[in-house]
Amino acid sequence: MAEPFTAAVVQAASFPQDALQSAKKAASLIAQAAAKGARLIVFPEAFLGGYPKGASFGTPVGMRKPEGREDYRRYHASAIDLDGQEVALLEEVVAATDTFVVIGVIERDGGTVYCTALFFDGEKGLVAKHRKLMPTGAERLIWGFGDGSTLPVIETQLGRIGAVICWENYMPMLRMAMFDQGVTLYCAPTADDRDAWEGSMRHVALEGRCFVLSACQHITRGAYPDDYDCALGDDPETVLLRGGSLIVDPLGEVLAGPDFSGETILYATIDPDAVVRGKYDFDVTGHYSRPDIFQLSVDVSPKNAVRQIEDQ
Repeated sequence: MAEPFTAAVVQAASFPQDALQSAKKAASLIAQAAAKGARLIVFPEAFLGGYPKGASFGTPVGMRKPEGREDYRRYHASAIDLDGQEVALLEEVVAATDTFVVIGVIERDGGTVYCTALFFDGEKGLVAKHRKLMPTGAERLIWGFGDGSTLPVIETQLGRIGAVICWENYMPMLRMAMFDQGVTLYCAPTADDRDAWEGSMRHVALEGRCFVLSACQHITRGAYPDDYDCALGDDPETVLLRGGSLIVDPLGEVLAGPDFSGETILYATIDPDAVVRGKYDFDVTGHYSRPDIFQLSVDVSPKNAVRQIEDQ
């Protein structure tokens, strides 16, 4: 196994309608964390492109308001293309710092946007993505649904890295699919800042006998435009997301956080051998499984609306 190393979770506010500015801030935070020895750095959900907390996009049941359509146009415009300058900027900084970075973005693909986690390797650049499978509640109005083709667990010198976004962590079968791939560094970018989130992350760590690294933004209403449609009001001091980022070890012990104080970077020492020590008495896809009773099938094929077939 790898030698112990330092990991970091970034708890910071993005620029919700300026993805390039958010990427520049992310680059600065990556450099800051790397200077303190971090080799794996995890950012929150939708750090590039923005998490639209409190927005309704003008959609009462059975109707769509014109101003909601304009809100979506603006949101679509603030999303990123994977061949755009934001990704190029992040590739540069992870190469310069020799880090591995997982960051939540809003990914634009045609007329649809997806809540996505991107994986950056210092040597290889952007190596994979995971699109959120199930947007939660009103998120379904604005985000497309991912499919099984973007459920990667990536082999690295640090361990096997995967990402599950926000309430996807409540999907037992998705967690099982990740555990089956041998994830040891389970990243959980989120917008869930409730006290109960800590318990969920500790459960995931115990269930998978893996390290869990969860990052959430700490952001106020003032970070959003004045005309932003927010059900929580327009006081710029109102905290829309209060953080709660944390790092948990494979036996469910909290190594860092949860922190609700403001913008910060949390650090912890990761001992890869702790994963195997944890699996001594519980390996959910190994000696503690019962495949004679329970089996899970995972369809990892891409689901495209149109498939072009050429005559042979």
